[in-house]
Amino acid sequence: MAKQTFDPNRLTFEQGVERIKNAVRESGLDVESRIITSKDEGVEKALKILEVDNVPPGFRKWQLPVYMACESQLYITVAEPGAQASPHAHNDGAGIRFIASGSIVYNGYELTAGDWMYVPAGMEYSFEVGRYGALMCYCYCCSCA
Repeated sequence: MAKQTFDPNRLTFEQGVERIKNAVRESGLDVESRIITSKDEGVEKALKILEVDNVPPGFRKWQLPVYMACESQLYITVAEPGAQASPHAHNDGAGIRFIASGSIVYNGYELTAGDWMYVPAGMEYSFEVGRYGALMCYCYCCSCA
């Protein structure tokens, strides 16, 4: 049996951005003037459009319906159960937060392992950590240090 290969360089960055813009348009998502999460209406439709077939056997992959054209900084946060992030904004750049374990509650949604939230620059938000704490990875187009 021949080894299957794939080329992760099939699209340029710009072609990937165009693919995202088309999916956002087709799904009706508003990703620039509000925070969106993996739980929001329209995200499933966008993810279906953004499924990637260029993967090795045994994998599934999707582009998220957002992109950040910037230099970015990456962070990992460990949060205690019930901890609260008071209302704040990242004025210098957009960001995306992934929940690796545990949960946070944002805008009535409990985001758990595998969920994400995209925060446009300057958009104020807050959240509360779930009862088991949370491990989060996030990337912002600004410094959060």
